[in-house]
Amino acid sequence: MGTVRLKKGGGRALKAGGPWIYDNEVAYISGEPADGDVVQVQDFDGYALGQGFLNRQSKLTVRMMTRDPHAVIDREFLRGRVRDAWEYRKRTVDTGSCRVIFGEADFLPGIVVDKFSDVLVVQSLALGIDRFKTVIIELLREALAEDGIVIRGVYERSDAKVREQEGLERVKGFLSAPFDTKVEIEENGVRYYVDVAEGQKTGFFLDQKYNRRAIWRLCPGARVLDCFTHTGSFALNAAKAGAAQVIGVDASETGVAQARENAALNGFENIAEFQCRDVFELLPELEQRGEMFDLVILDPPAFTKSRNSVKNAVRGYREINLRAMKLIRDRGYLATCTCSHFMEPELFAETVAQAARSAHKRLRQVEFRTQAPDHPILWGAGDSYYLKFYIFQICKER
Repeated sequence: MGTVRLKKGGGRALKAGGPWIYDNEVAYISGEPADGDVVQVQDFDGYALGQGFLNRQSKLTVRMMTRDPHAVIDREFLRGRVRDAWEYRKRTVDTGSCRVIFGEADFLPGIVVDKFSDVLVVQSLALGIDRFKTVIIELLREALAEDGIVIRGVYERSDAKVREQEGLERVKGFLSAPFDTKVEIEENGVRYYVDVAEGQKTGFFLDQKYNRRAIWRLCPGARVLDCFTHTGSFALNAAKAGAAQVIGVDASETGVAQARENAALNGFENIAEFQCRDVFELLPELEQRGEMFDLVILDPPAFTKSRNSVKNAVRGYREINLRAMKLIRDRGYLATCTCSHFMEPELFAETVAQAARSAHKRLRQVEFRTQAPDHPILWGAGDSYYLKFYIFQICKER
């Protein structure tokens, strides 16, 4: 086993609980480890810090697997990690459909596994863990089987561009016998078709599960606008909760088609309508027409995926929140969020506050939420905390 020795002063994030060692923190690598191998990690003075996967091609030179320098990272080691992840989900969330493994937050860096009913979707994003993905899936199927859950198929969605930064090809396809990749799930009593082969990321965004449920009490009899509706999840929750009318908007024709199909699956065709439009263009049009809503939902994609573009993202978030507030009746409600790790909580809060001042509105916070517990936030691992979700009452200045 090779050894990675840190520079003096290096590894500050690691020592604070972080999961990675960056390329500029490495003093030298001894032995002859290949990229993807497990290496020992030592501080500048030789103090053992644990073990992780090496990849010289990545800025994340080491992804930590364990802080125990004596651990043997084999099948039994992985079995323990997989079982821990599953036991945690059983205690904290509805496991009908959930994220079963969430990378670094489950101490399995670089791999994500989502369970959609009786199907698993795996996304492997790092070289070291990629070698173990087949074993991890086998062990996960074993753990689920012990609870009477039979997995009929596994699909791989390792087609994210970030794999190229690890020196990996982008791949997708079956990791089991082929099956119908249009999978029906139920969440919060709402049914959906999830396209695990062609949908965004792994096919469906499970992280908003309980945030979608949180809007229910605001919906009876309401007129609701759901922006960036994707496949209609917030819109259909509003319809399920008794909204009088729901309009869902998304720029993706595929997403809108899926949203309409999901509405029909639930019998909500007469309540929820979906439009393929650019939200930034539509909101000013609705304002000009004098349209008003009791609840507006903003669930945009991440406007920034790096620190370099945060300023542009702030402008985008400020604009859509400003426009949304102008469409909300006095004492109506706004549900707004960001899924970008780089939009830190204080920055997002200030951005929404700026939008309110520009719209001459007062914000009364109903609640603040984050991602569902199956996407756990591991303290010290900042990237695991990415979703910030607010519900506000929007009031005229008084």
